[in-house]
Amino acid sequence: MKDYYSTLGVAKNSTPDQIKQAYRRLASQHHPDKGGDTAQFQEIQEAYAILSDVDKRQQYDNPQPQHNAGFGGANFDFDTIFNIFGADLRNQRRQSPRLSFWITLADVMTGGSRTVSLQTGNATSIDVVINIPVGVHDNDNIRYPGLVPGGGDLIVTYRIKPDANWQCNGTDIITQVTIDVWDLILGKDLSIVDVLGKELSVRVPAETQPGSVLRARGRGLPARSLTGDRPGAPAGDLMIRLNARITSPVDPDIIEAIRKFREK
Repeated sequence: MKDYYSTLGVAKNSTPDQIKQAYRRLASQHHPDKGGDTAQFQEIQEAYAILSDVDKRQQYDNPQPQHNAGFGGANFDFDTIFNIFGADLRNQRRQSPRLSFWITLADVMTGGSRTVSLQTGNATSIDVVINIPVGVHDNDNIRYPGLVPGGGDLIVTYRIKPDANWQCNGTDIITQVTIDVWDLILGKDLSIVDVLGKELSVRVPAETQPGSVLRARGRGLPARSLTGDRPGAPAGDLMIRLNARITSPVDPDIIEAIRKFREK
């Protein structure tokens, strides 16, 4: 059996406040966002989840021996096996805790670790670290084994925040840019800032029609491999839909030249 008191560095007769203070100090010291070890951080979380709960701590301090004398008899109760530490692990295996987590398109591009809070049985919360899969899709359910105190799994439903500048079509991302009609006629080097804030230059060819779409290959969202997609599949494309505007006022000489051209 794990020694949760040693994990937190406290004595067995420590008060709840002393346990809380020790947890906060160790959690801050070993937090992965500060360069700490994720496994050690999770052990600290597990210890605190047990020792901060009055009932779980009492059962941890005074574990009830399990006897097999009644095995096979009519009065044998399987609940006595699963209720150690005050948690019904049988039900926990049937239904893992779930939470929704909102991320940005930039998070989809880069992944990375994030800290989320989980509610424990005594209405307190603990922090756990999850890793965002690169290329995750909106409404993907990702299972994190053993992340819940007591060894249960956590299921995270990822939601992607709407972005006013970008629309998603699979791994392709689409933006709209309005440029001067003369730039469509004459051509132009157009500067675009992508999802990660990086600038790229695309060429608008001369005599481009309004509504045309320019494509920057491989600058869209990365392909995911977590639900059967081919690992190493190429990233999507960044697409720019061109809208036209007429800068006002238009030089009268230009208007006259256009009129004469149309009258030919």
